[in-house]
Amino acid sequence: MPTLARATTPANVYHFAGANTSLYLWYFVGVRLVVLGGTKFVGRALVEAALERGHQVTLFNRGLTNPELFAGQVERIQGDRTQDLSALAGRRWDAAVDVATYVPEDVARALEALASSTRRYLYVSTVSVYADQSVPAVEGAPVLELEDSDDRTIGSYGALKAVCEKLVIGPLGERATVVRPGLIVGPFDPTDRFSYWPRRIARGGHVLAPGGPNDPLQFIDVRDLADFMLKLLEDNRPGIFNATGRTMSFASLLAVCQEVTGNNPQLTWVPSKQLVDAGLDPWMGIPLWIGEPGWEAANQVDITRALGAGLVFRPLEVTVEAAMHSPPPARPSEFTFEREQDLLAQL
Repeated sequence: MPTLARATTPANVYHFAGANTSLYLWYFVGVRLVVLGGTKFVGRALVEAALERGHQVTLFNRGLTNPELFAGQVERIQGDRTQDLSALAGRRWDAAVDVATYVPEDVARALEALASSTRRYLYVSTVSVYADQSVPAVEGAPVLELEDSDDRTIGSYGALKAVCEKLVIGPLGERATVVRPGLIVGPFDPTDRFSYWPRRIARGGHVLAPGGPNDPLQFIDVRDLADFMLKLLEDNRPGIFNATGRTMSFASLLAVCQEVTGNNPQLTWVPSKQLVDAGLDPWMGIPLWIGEPGWEAANQVDITRALGAGLVFRPLEVTVEAAMHSPPPARPSEFTFEREQDLLAQL
């Protein structure tokens, strides 16, 4: 398989090495990249990293989310991928990145527009595609099947993503790259799933810690995910990659939050069964907590393949610090301080 790799000198120059030749050089300045979306969370981090690395970026979106972002730095093509991508006709890029959709029709429409005009197509999927979350998932493990072909609800998110993966890999084969992130955290996260904890520790007082201190957690900083996706594109690497962080204990995360905030509040660990019995949703009842039977290994996904392909992580302290200073999330946690204190008093 040919590879697209960064040359040592000069900066932003690449060489193309054929699989059956000792060294076949093809130089150009940067990777020409088209991103579907590109101005919100994962797409935003990807574009920021691509520009920092000297790549040429085209954004295709409706122009509704952060329309002034990257002004003068990227080419913009306005359009709605759910309706029409004809504005991309007649163009060629080295790679396309499909960031956020889980609707098969939208993926099929994008492939029709881009499959013949890009060398590589990277689809951002999810570890939620795995059929069995009770054991640590590896890339070759069985994925969910969509029971109702007309179902497009968020409740079938994992199964729909699995369908989208097949749509990408089927026609493209070795030109397809599929990245399966776990929980994504970091700057501009629209949810409060991760940032809740450094903010809660900073507030102090009596803190309800869900489950047990050794319960596993696994997440990835959006900036590390962006860097990894670009590495895959630069290396022209095909295949499927689990792209989340190393597993750590819940207590380890809270310890880092205490270190970064300089606060050491009282923690009370409440077992998952008690929380479920108290009426909390075993998925979204408390940020980062999973109390759903059958999901014991959801935070123990195998990332060996991604590590071998160049996935690296910044220190957790950096991620926690960024969460502390990010804008307030668009979807704050429903687990309020008042609810937490009521539960502590009851339990």
